[in-house]
Amino acid sequence: MVLEIMVANSFTSVQPACHEDESFALMQFKDSFAIHKSASLCDPKVLQWKSHGVNSNNCCSWDGVQCDGKTGHVIGLDLSSSCLSGSINSNSTLFNLVHLQSLNLAGNNFNYFEIRVSVGQLMSLTYLNLSGSAFSGQIPLEISNLFKLSHLDLSFNYDEIARTKLLKLQSPNMSTLLQNLTSLEVLDLSEVEISSMVPDFLANFTSFTSIILYDYGLKGEFPAAIFQLPNLRILDVGANGNLKGCFPKFHNKSPLRELRLGGSGFSGSVPSSI
Repeated sequence: MVLEIMVANSFTSVQPACHEDESFALMQFKDSFAIHKSASLCDPKVLQWKSHGVNSNNCCSWDGVQCDGKTGHVIGLDLSSSCLSGSINSNSTLFNLVHLQSLNLAGNNFNYFEIRVSVGQLMSLTYLNLSGSAFSGQIPLEISNLFKLSHLDLSFNYDEIARTKLLKLQSPNMSTLLQNLTSLEVLDLSEVEISSMVPDFLANFTSFTSIILYDYGLKGEFPAAIFQLPNLRILDVGANGNLKGCFPKFHNKSPLRELRLGGSGFSGSVPSSI
C-alpha cells in the first residue's frame, strides 16, 4: 500500500502556468475599464489581478479565470457582476483569448455600446452570457458562427429609466442568427427588440432544455412541435401578445417543468394531458 501511494504521488501533475500573452491580454482588458465598487451587488474580481508580486505570473490563479489543466490556456472567464464600467472595443485584447470556451460578462455596465463583431473570433465558445450589461444596438451576425454554443444569454439589456429595450435583432433576423447554432441547450433573448415569427427549425434542435423569449415581439403561429422537444424543461414566450398558438396533446414522459405563456395570444382548450 505504501509503495502504491508513493508511485501515485510521483505521477501527480502540476497545472501549467498561464501563457504570458494571455496574462497580458487579461491585464489589458482589465485596464480598459473603470471599476465602480460603489455599484450595488457587484464584486470587483479584477482588482485581485496583479501584474507583479505573488501569483502575478500565473493568471490561472486569478479570480474569475479558468485555465485548461494540461495546456494552461485560458478557457473560462467569469466576470459577472464585477463592477466593470466602460466599453469593449473591436480591438480589445479580450478577443485574443481564442481558447475561451466560457465567457460571462453579465451584470456589468457597458454604457450602451454594441456587442462587437470580434466576438465571432472566439470560435471555441460553448457558453456566452452578456445579459443585463447595458449592451445596445444590433446583435452581430458573427454570433451565428459560434456553432459550438450550448448556452446563449443576451437577455435584459434594458434601460429602466427610459423603459426601452437596448438590443435589437433585425438584420440578421432571428432565423439567420440561430440557424447554425444547432447545439444550443439554453437560449434566452428576453427583452430583445424584434418583431419576428418563431422559426420552425427550432423544433429540430433536440438539445434544447430552456427557451426563454419573454417580451420579444414574437408574432405569427407558434410551432407546436417545439412543445414535443425531448429535453425541453423550460419554455417561456410570455408577454408576446401577437404570438398565436394552441396546446398539443402532451405525452406522459414530457420533460417540461415550467411553461410560461402569460400575456401571449394562445387560445383554445387546455388538454387534460397537461
